Amino acid sequence: MAHEYPSRRERGAQLRGGRRVNVADLLRDSAEDFPSKPALVFRGRPITYRDLDDRVDRTAAALARLGVGPGDRVALLAGNVPEFVSTLYGAMRAGAVVCPLNYALTAEEVGYILADAGAKVAVTEMASLPTLLAVSDRLADLQTVMVIGGPPVPSRTISLEEAVATVAAPPDVATDDADLALIAYTAGTTAAPRGAMLSHGNLRANLKQMSGVRDLAMTSKDVVLLALPLFHIYALNAILGLAVKSGASAILIDRFDARETLELVAEHHITALFGAPPMFSAWLALAQSNERIPELASVRLAVSGAAPLSPKVLSAFRERFGIDIWEGYGLSECAPAVTSNAVGAKPKPGSIGLPIPGVEVRLVGEHGDEVEDGDPGEILVRGPNVFGGYWRRPDASAEVFDDGWLRTGDVAYRDEDGYLFLVDRKKDLIIVSGFNVYPKEVEQAIEQHPSVAEAAVVGIPDERTGEAVQAWIVPRQKGSVTAEQIIDFLHGYLARFKWPKDIRVVQELPHHVTGKVLRRALRRGELLGADEAPP
Repeated sequence: MAHEYPSRRERGAQLRGGRRVNVADLLRDSAEDFPSKPALVFRGRPITYRDLDDRVDRTAAALARLGVGPGDRVALLAGNVPEFVSTLYGAMRAGAVVCPLNYALTAEEVGYILADAGAKVAVTEMASLPTLLAVSDRLADLQTVMVIGGPPVPSRTISLEEAVATVAAPPDVATDDADLALIAYTAGTTAAPRGAMLSHGNLRANLKQMSGVRDLAMTSKDVVLLALPLFHIYALNAILGLAVKSGASAILIDRFDARETLELVAEHHITALFGAPPMFSAWLALAQSNERIPELASVRLAVSGAAPLSPKVLSAFRERFGIDIWEGYGLSECAPAVTSNAVGAKPKPGSIGLPIPGVEVRLVGEHGDEVEDGDPGEILVRGPNVFGGYWRRPDASAEVFDDGWLRTGDVAYRDEDGYLFLVDRKKDLIIVSGFNVYPKEVEQAIEQHPSVAEAAVVGIPDERTGEAVQAWIVPRQKGSVTAEQIIDFLHGYLARFKWPKDIRVVQELPHHVTGKVLRRALRRGELLGADEAPP
């Protein structure tokens, strides 16, 4: 049953009259323009734009029946499945605010985020249900848990499939640019994650900005690889959002395998590869082996994000496949794209490129003055894509804004051509396979062990994941704790990607006169008395 809703022409008139459109209307536009075209292909099954838009309508109606209205938070704990996409846009169409969560988080981590967000409904896959139910009783705001899959589903939950089976018109919700669409939780410099508030205007602005870069712009003829996790803002807006806005088809993958993805590229004639450095490294390693692999003849665009890409990989990939990888810079607070090598004539190895259209970038020194070319400075960003602050954290929000400019905490320098080169990311941030790991969170977890007196964590290079966590531990008594014991202990505290790959047990840590641990000494290995090497 088709529902009556404003046409694109009518929505254009509303926009000109001051009423702003919902991000989910981008999907509706593509459903009108390309109803029979696949929006998603999942495990060989195509889902047309018409069918996806209908599913979004049903999801919005189901959420409304559960009492979800404008401004209510809907948590989404799922992997790369079609239901993630329909729930994302369905919640937005209902006027709700979506809170995507990393499905690798522990129950404690999930519980903290859901409590902080005040989520009214949580939608989860069966695999993540035990994690959610372990903390649901102490979540005062959580009223309903919807399970992807089934029926049947466990008690205390309802089936998403049953909920969306009823044909009903979605609620008529007026959305303004300033209305929240998404809360993207990102780890802070302490153990507590912070929710970056992104409005419909922020998300749409960044899509427009990316579309203004000729080599990044998509069309309805494109077929996009969507293998990065959708809970990450890079995949959610820069890949999925851009594909939906353009009427492109996205090949949705729930588990990355280098060979299988290359075979999918050949099978579906994929034109746009979006990935993180470990993916490009894996494809390159496979290509450099003696195995026969499908070529990338259909690919016109390759983009790497979420973490810095090795210049060696960029050059070797170009040499092997004849494809330039466009690298850029972004962050959750900017929805996410800020710069790209695609803005310039050609990529510069090691550079994060130039600001994309509509985004302003400054590099400033300690006193707020613009730095000279070649000198490092903190990256400040301004534009309609910049978030409105951190959820329920006015103090933290005030700290990152300076006269309308977002202080990213990242340091870069600019060359004579205007290209930016990242020097450091948020001071001590460790990026493991594109996911942020903050040392303080890992240190606090390790120090919960009764035999640990002190711990310090730094990032070390890793060929597979880009970076890995290295922990330096001072035991309360010599020989009282081992690396294996620490890993076993962390099972209930941290997601697996945050676990140290390398653990050193030492007699003492280097400290500044203020008492702070000198991480730079740990990174250089300037420490004696290591009793234990990595397990």
